[in-house]
Amino acid sequence: MEMTQALYRKWRPRTFEEIVGQEHVVRTLRNALNSGRVHHAYLFAGPRGTGKTTTARLLAKAVNCLAPDPADRPCNECAICQAVNEGRLMDLIEIDAASNTGVDDVRELRERIGFRPNVARYKVYVIDEVHMLSNAAFNALLKTLEEPPPHAIFVLATTEPHRIPPTIRSRCQRFDFRRIPLEAIVERLERITRGEEIVAEREALILIARQATGSMRDAESLLDQLAAYTDGGITVDVVRAALGTGAEEAVMGLVDALAEGDTACGLDLINRVVDQGIDPRQFARQVVEHLRGLLLTRLGSEETPLHIPDGLRETFRAQARRFEPRQLARAVRLFNRAAVEARATWQPQLPLELAFVEAALPPGGEPSSPSSTSAPPGRKEVPPPNSAFPSRPTARPSTPAPPRSAERPPAREHVPAATPGRKGGSTPAAATSFGPAVSPEQPPSPRPATERPALSPRRSLGKPAAQESAQPPPSAEEMPSLEAFASRWAQVVEMVNGRDARLAAFLRDCPPVQAEENTLVLGCRYPLHRDKVAEEGNRRVVEDTLEVLFGRSIRVRCELVSRERKLSPSHSAPPLSQTPVRDELVEAAVRELGARVVSGVGNHRDAQKTGRDSVKGEAL
Repeated sequence: MEMTQALYRKWRPRTFEEIVGQEHVVRTLRNALNSGRVHHAYLFAGPRGTGKTTTARLLAKAVNCLAPDPADRPCNECAICQAVNEGRLMDLIEIDAASNTGVDDVRELRERIGFRPNVARYKVYVIDEVHMLSNAAFNALLKTLEEPPPHAIFVLATTEPHRIPPTIRSRCQRFDFRRIPLEAIVERLERITRGEEIVAEREALILIARQATGSMRDAESLLDQLAAYTDGGITVDVVRAALGTGAEEAVMGLVDALAEGDTACGLDLINRVVDQGIDPRQFARQVVEHLRGLLLTRLGSEETPLHIPDGLRETFRAQARRFEPRQLARAVRLFNRAAVEARATWQPQLPLELAFVEAALPPGGEPSSPSSTSAPPGRKEVPPPNSAFPSRPTARPSTPAPPRSAERPPAREHVPAATPGRKGGSTPAAATSFGPAVSPEQPPSPRPATERPALSPRRSLGKPAAQESAQPPPSAEEMPSLEAFASRWAQVVEMVNGRDARLAAFLRDCPPVQAEENTLVLGCRYPLHRDKVAEEGNRRVVEDTLEVLFGRSIRVRCELVSRERKLSPSHSAPPLSQTPVRDELVEAAVRELGARVVSGVGNHRDAQKTGRDSVKGEAL
């Protein structure tokens, strides 16, 4: 039985006019051939299946074609053109750099390049996947590429031009091959089906072109496979069965459930699709493409994507109006990540389910844990307002609390009374030390708000915990304060740790230091921490987490700060010397420890009123 030739080889373009989607390359090469300005080295860069090798062969035919008129080259009639088409021209040397990566291979090429062509005008060297060459091989090729013999032309083809040394790139004329548009691939497939007498629906060809993602060779290979898959014509159902893709109605049904927030319906639909044998990755790609089309339509695009059938186009536009652009952008991100993660997970539909649940819930829609509004771990809780002492560490935790006024020991009778300079403006706490006894159940009078700046991110001394936790969360319209970010930073780190433990470790040393209009500035002590957190992928993880917690889009910027850097006055604690001393502590120290008061005793406001800098006394 004779082996048939693959469609992508049989229908390979034989003239520049047949090349699809690369008009900018064809025009430049055509003008160079007509004017005789052919360069000695070209670099063709672009995705697979976009025509790099085909264009290199056409260039080899054109420069060696025997047709007298340059506009007619290649003519495909002369002996040179026919030899190239049949793959037997000795002066067209194609080298696979992936298999010939060493410096010895390049040295052998340098030895042979000095010989003149056998039958053609030029020797054309086409080096495919040139980025696979080793550094030593590139160095060996450099001099030859810079000053080749007059009868040699190099064409370097690659899918990763960034891996080629700049010294090589600078010696070549670079042409970037683009992904081929969907409509151009469909037209080419229709031409092939007519030539091969294959019956195919246009909608089926559109599905094939979508699957090819801009690669003409992939589309032609899929068409060849589907032609052998069925004895009849190629229909939409045949394509879906062969490729494992779902129906467009299933995708639209999932998006409808997303718009309504019906998680039960969406999860059931995902599992039914997987149970039907549809590849979860393919289905996730369909959802991403559909959501992207909705986003473009919502932003004002007039064109409906080609993959939407005519009967569903009005439904598609109505569906786009049910979403806000920010919702669609977030959903595209989530499902795109699910399509990538579905390859490695043990349960393929799990990333799809998680993406749907997360997209269906509003940002910050999950119930927050109690720790989100309480003190972070390691911080001591502030006592209630009627507590006798503020919450602070003490050197003697076993010291008993001061007794009530009715149980004071007789030694209190010998404590000197307050001096006449003390007015009645002292707080009740001060009165218990140097004035009449006051019941400890009486709450202290509130301090004026202008006495000192509020502590941030730590709580103010003696501030009730209930009062702080009762503050409402910031709305989605306003930027949260720095205090709000600092109080929930431990929760941010914990959520990031669930996705990337290494990033969470860096974030622990990069606390928020400034909240601007729409940006949160993180202060990093080390350049490594700043660079890692600022990477595109890591920064997006942090921004997504902040969006979930605070209900709005927040950009993150990392800055390097010194260890001695302090926050602005509105976000920092006052120096210790400015912190008013509570008279209850002085009283307890005098009574229990026999201490002697040297300075700083008394209420801070009293000292400001009377101008006294210190009060001296002695305990019995």
